[in-house]
Amino acid sequence: MKISAILLSAGLSLRMGEDKLLLDYSGASLFERAIALLAQLPVYERIVVTTKERCEKVNLPSCVRVVLNHNPQIGQSESIRLGVSDAQGTHFMFLVADQPKLSVSALEPILNVAQKNPDKIVFPIVCGKPSSPAIFPARFKDELLALSGDMGGRDIRRAFPELCFGVEVQSPCDFVDIDDLEDYNRLNDHI
Repeated sequence: MKISAILLSAGLSLRMGEDKLLLDYSGASLFERAIALLAQLPVYERIVVTTKERCEKVNLPSCVRVVLNHNPQIGQSESIRLGVSDAQGTHFMFLVADQPKLSVSALEPILNVAQKNPDKIVFPIVCGKPSSPAIFPARFKDELLALSGDMGGRDIRRAFPELCFGVEVQSPCDFVDIDDLEDYNRLNDHI
């Protein structure tokens, strides 16, 4: 199994009102934390899909390949399309950059389940709901490339429920994501 880990980090942060990925959490920006996690993952390749402006604000490790998204206004589907088009693996793991507490150890159970179920779409279940990151077999490449707007792989999961494998996480706080200022303030209140 060759997992292409694709960090989707070209969003416009419209709900935040400012570039949330450049906000600080415990001494590093959310973007820097996501890049550090990506660099540590035991995967076949590591790709970050981002904007030129964000790319210029961080030092990227040599193990991470950059794909620039020149049209982030199209939505998350454009970053997925760019990442999948660049990836060479047998599976695509989509990470988002606004989960600052995520760690390799939190992802190990998901990676283990994916290894044992290579034909399944594998994703964490957090408090009863599907979350990120999700791992898709490359057989879904056409469906991923056909996504549009700001939708991720949710519609693909709905279309193929028999091929989905949700993994209940042990520590939901590891998977918290930051969508707005209230989420960010709550995150910083728990440092």
